[in-house]
Amino acid sequence: MAGMTFALFLWFPFSNNIFQVSFFLAIIILFALGIMDDLKDLSARYKFIIQIALASLIALSGVRITSFQGLFGIEELPLFTQYSFTIIAIVGITNAFNLIDGIDGLAGGLGFMSLMVLGVFLVLSNDNSGALIAFALAGGMLAFLYFNFNPARIFMGDTGSLVLGFIIAVLGIRLMQANLIAAKPILTHAPMFVLGVVLIPVFDAVRVFAIRIWNGESPFTPGKIHIHHLLTNAGFGHSAAAKLMYCLHGFILMEAFWLQQVKEEITLLFLTVFMLMIIAVFRNIDVLLKKPAFSFLRSLLKIE
Repeated sequence: MAGMTFALFLWFPFSNNIFQVSFFLAIIILFALGIMDDLKDLSARYKFIIQIALASLIALSGVRITSFQGLFGIEELPLFTQYSFTIIAIVGITNAFNLIDGIDGLAGGLGFMSLMVLGVFLVLSNDNSGALIAFALAGGMLAFLYFNFNPARIFMGDTGSLVLGFIIAVLGIRLMQANLIAAKPILTHAPMFVLGVVLIPVFDAVRVFAIRIWNGESPFTPGKIHIHHLLTNAGFGHSAAAKLMYCLHGFILMEAFWLQQVKEEITLLFLTVFMLMIIAVFRNIDVLLKKPAFSFLRSLLKIE
């Protein structure tokens, strides 16, 4: 947070623009909320109320999901639907990054990669202000990761993961908007590309919530069924598990871009099936790696 703030003070063209005022006010409030949560362990309901209010503030400032850009044949959305989807997306992605922060270096590494990709495409879409925010936070995240890789000496806690997820969500929506109004759009299907940027944490959060609800539990019940836990439960160390997730995230980012020329429904189906396959592999990876043919890989990854 300090790294991002210092960089923005040097480079960012601050103004009384309604989005800028709303965005930076929301970040300050969310940062304070995260500190209070890390110190006092606030209730999930209280945190959700604050997050919904902040997401509503961003939507009111004009940063909204205004169109599905052809997905399922849907173009421009009614105003109420714009606000609804925007609030759901921001709150959902914010908490998805909070939930994926379960092992050393994972949330920070995925966040750094996502921010760099968003920054590049925001520049290409002529949204330089959004790109500066992305690159500033990416720089702060890179320095943080130096101390957060296993064995970690510092942790981001809810303070860091909530702010990280919130900013990525808002910048993703900014990219969709910039792409929509561009004379020559960089992305053919921006919503699918943005989904790829946040796919791992979002898919994992939906999967975990669905499993807990199916089992008659609260979706916020603690447990070790997240995607990274499938690896650590199989004997992967934090470092090996995080690096494998980085590779997976990088592949998804490339696929989300390469599939821009494919019909968006097919891209959505591909990403969903791919993640289901990854979950199936991770659930059985301990059995797979015990086979003699994979003994070298087990040794390389230092799996017990």
